[in-house]
Order: sequence, then C-alpha cells, then structure tokens
Amino acid sequence: MEPREFKYIYGPVYSWRLGMSLGIDPVTQKSKICNFDCVYCQLGRTVQWTTQREEFVSVDAIMEEIHALAPMAIDYYTFSGRGEPTLAKNLGAMIQALRQAGKGKIAVITNAALIDQPDVQKDLSLADFVLVKLDACDQASLEAIDVPASGITFLNIVDGIKSFQRNFSGRLALQMMFMAGNISLAARIAELAREIRPDEIQLNTPLRPSVVSPVSEEELKALKKHFTGLPVVTVYEAERKEARPLDDKATVRRHGNFKKGKVHLNAP
Repeated sequence: MEPREFKYIYGPVYSWRLGMSLGIDPVTQKSKICNFDCVYCQLGRTVQWTTQREEFVSVDAIMEEIHALAPMAIDYYTFSGRGEPTLAKNLGAMIQALRQAGKGKIAVITNAALIDQPDVQKDLSLADFVLVKLDACDQASLEAIDVPASGITFLNIVDGIKSFQRNFSGRLALQMMFMAGNISLAARIAELAREIRPDEIQLNTPLRPSVVSPVSEEELKALKKHFTGLPVVTVYEAERKEARPLDDKATVRRHGNFKKGKVHLNAP
C-alpha cells in the first residue's frame, strides 16, 4: 500500500492506560475545539469554544481511513484528539461502524463536560472503555484547573458520571491530572472517587511538554495514599514501550510531544 496522509487518525502510540492505542479524532484536523481550556493541556489553548454537539467529520471519512490502514497490532481504537470527542454528534455512529467492521476494542477519552446529557451517555455506552476526567472537587477548582465554558458545572459533571456508571456495562476509569494547583485537593477528589466507584483510577501528571510542571514521583506516591483501597494505577509506575506512529507531526498535534526533543510541539 502506498504511504498516505491520514487526516483523522493518528498514532499508534503506546498508552500507559490503554496499551497500543490508535487515535481517532472525530472533531478537528487543525485548531483545538473544546469546551474546556485546561491549564495543563499539552495541545495548547482552546481556539474554538463550543458546548454544542455537531457533526465535524463524517462516519464514512473516518472508516475510509481505518480501512486504509496496513495490518498492525492495536489494543484500543481510541476516540480522543485535538478537542473533546463527545462534541461530535455522530460519535455513537462512528463507534457502531467500528464495531460492525470488527476492528477490536474501543475507548473514549472525555473531559465529561457533557456526560450529564442522555445522548452523550448513549454514545459512550457503546464503547468498551470510557476514561473520564476528574481533576477538581468543586466548582472553584474546576474553573481554576479545567477552565470550562460558560454553563458547565461541577455538580452536573459528577452527577453525570455517577448516572453513566450505574448503567454502563463496560469499563469506566477516572483520570486525574495532578500538579501544584490541585495536589492539595487529592483527599477530597479521592472521596468523590469512592462515591463514583469506577473500575480504575488513573493518577497522572503532565510529563509531556506543558506550561505546567509535573509533580515528582515521590509526590504522586504520597498522594496515592488518599486512594487506598481503590483500584489505582499511576503514570510513574506504568510500563513504557516504543511505538511507530503513522505520522509523528500529526500525532504530536493530537497527543502532545511523545518524543521530547525530536518533534516540536507546535509543528505544523
């Protein structure tokens, strides 16, 4: 097969949470489209703000690229990318198309800003593994760390995650990004995690290039104690493997600089 440029899929990368992961971006090719502007985001500032779901990329366009891939070992086909994937109104149709094509396990990484909406829950329920963000413990910390669009509330996010968890037959993970701005909130976030009762809790810190510095391995190990008795994995303890992405620059735009010093974060 002739080498080609892929517009919507990227990677694969080796994810400490998902193994060998092929990324699928259902929202954007270029500018970041999101309903959050997280202070630690490795993809830069949010350029286009929206809380409305719409069709950004067609199901056919995604599946044409999936079918054009050369055979490779993939653990998860992961909806993520340069924006919030649940903003794609046709996310559920994309997941169903992948499922019908027999392409393997499917994951969605979401900031959970829209997870209180029934249509979003319906789409996410089609995945095998859903990873939702929980970096805060109240509205003030949500606004300080995740910087949500107007109208997004912490209460709706937590209630939405709980509601989704009660009816989801797949695997649910809470992903938490710790830094100086929220490390003191770990105990309160852990209490919320006990209420939600996820299948996994992922303690992370910005190890890929970011304007925010990561916490140390010792600091992350110390705050892990707040989660005693819960199913916790941490980024410092994770196995690391090399992967060969289809396109390094496209992967950096959507995943962050997975090869520090080799590919510039703002590469076009």
